[in-house]
Amino acid sequence: MSGTEGTDGEAPRAFPPLPDRLPVDVFDSHCHLDLVGLPVEEQLASAKAAGITRIVTIGVDLPSSRLCVETAGEFDDVYAGVAIHPNDSTGVGDDVLNDIAELARHPKVRAIGETGLDYYRDWAPKDDQHRSFRAHIEIAKRTGKALVIHDRDAHDDVLRVLDEEGAPERTVFHCFSGDAAMAEVCVERGYVMSFAGNVTFKNAQPLREALDVAPLDLILVETDAPFLTPVPNRGKPNASYLIPHTVRFMADYKSVRLDDLCEAIAANGERVFGPW
Repeated sequence: MSGTEGTDGEAPRAFPPLPDRLPVDVFDSHCHLDLVGLPVEEQLASAKAAGITRIVTIGVDLPSSRLCVETAGEFDDVYAGVAIHPNDSTGVGDDVLNDIAELARHPKVRAIGETGLDYYRDWAPKDDQHRSFRAHIEIAKRTGKALVIHDRDAHDDVLRVLDEEGAPERTVFHCFSGDAAMAEVCVERGYVMSFAGNVTFKNAQPLREALDVAPLDLILVETDAPFLTPVPNRGKPNASYLIPHTVRFMADYKSVRLDDLCEAIAANGERVFGPW
């Protein structure tokens, strides 16, 4: 990708070059098309050139959730997730949650997320985060959508809330951040683990050990673009077309054929988010 884009007051950001195309088409299970800083058409074109033919764009508040639904409605290869991010859950009431539930009725909305708990930052009181998380679990179950979880430094409480509320049939830990022990719990409970570019980072050995535990039928891949750009382009802006770097790393680390991993990711994606 050769495009550059900057926001007001920022220098333009150069995107990394297009990697080799994957041998089997996969998809980006979690990104923020509205935050990447490039036209959606350009993002989709570069993604397809790299073998990423489908994308789930994720909302973090009511305006971005609405935008995700609009984008998914406009582009055949895009699905939407709608939710209030835990960091934005301060004072969230039934009116906002009802709006999220209404958005979830759209046929291109296939996920309730990202929702969950974030103890790394103190941007929202824990009580508000828990209330919002529980409400989103209920919406996911009521609407039959997948639950996409943001879990940062909150593993025990996230698992406890899922136990207490009853996890939806399809539950995804976005940007999986646990260790091997956490991965074993997810395997036992059938939770899907979506790995992002940070699995390639030098300091991410616990995350790689979790990847080693994760079976192929419980693995997804994502960018969380524009964040978490994988090695060898760490520090540069991220976009869906860079997923091949992460997938190739994952295949090498797990000592599985690249084709097999791609096929598993594609099949898991349809199982979690529905057919395209």
